[in-house]
Amino acid sequence: MLQAFVFDVDGTLADTERAHLAAFNQAFAQEGLGWCWDEAQYTELLNISGGKERILHHWRQVNPDIKDLSANGVMDTINRLHDIKTAAYESAVNDGAVELRPGVLRLMDDALRQGIRLAIATTTSPVNIAALLRRAIGMDWREHFVAIGDASTAPLKKPHPQVYLQMIDALQLPPSVCLAFEDSANGLAAATAAGLQTVVTPTDFTRHHDFSAALRQVPDLSQVGVERLRAWHDEGLRDPRRAAGLPA
Repeated sequence: MLQAFVFDVDGTLADTERAHLAAFNQAFAQEGLGWCWDEAQYTELLNISGGKERILHHWRQVNPDIKDLSANGVMDTINRLHDIKTAAYESAVNDGAVELRPGVLRLMDDALRQGIRLAIATTTSPVNIAALLRRAIGMDWREHFVAIGDASTAPLKKPHPQVYLQMIDALQLPPSVCLAFEDSANGLAAATAAGLQTVVTPTDFTRHHDFSAALRQVPDLSQVGVERLRAWHDEGLRDPRRAAGLPA
């Protein structure tokens, strides 16, 4: 029954958040804003999907009197900050600051050998995806994936299921034969809302989230192979509550 794996990126394929945090702070410093997020603050901000959305949320917190949030001046500043941050993150990845999490590449290779299709469903930018996977897989990284959904294709961010619904449509498969991989509560909610069973691999930034609706929660994918995932997936299909994305 299992025919496709759909992967989140940040936190799932790679533990990227510290590199993202450093890149945000670099952008803030470069623009002279006087903002500096620490890990505790960033952990809270991760409840908001999307880098631009996090910047805007923080701006509202430090300046609640800000007016006309849709005005060009505000959005131009946010776009400029995000562009600087993205360039800083890409540079860090190219310098080797981020690697794929344990077991990810082996699982992808095994899946492809067994005819399981791969897709990506993320809220991060295409540039971030390319920087990470080009270094980890090679220049032909894009050929490994049937479809990719990202911030450019899915403006409605997780926990909205838009990006997963797009991937289901692109794969031309029912959600019941797909398995999602996530690391956060927002990602889990998005995947289950789209009808996908989900395996969660938390990070230091997301261990406190509620993952009771996940098919399984494991530290990483180093001890997880295709056959085990098939067995878990089949077990979930036989459990109406798991199949519906509800806690067991």
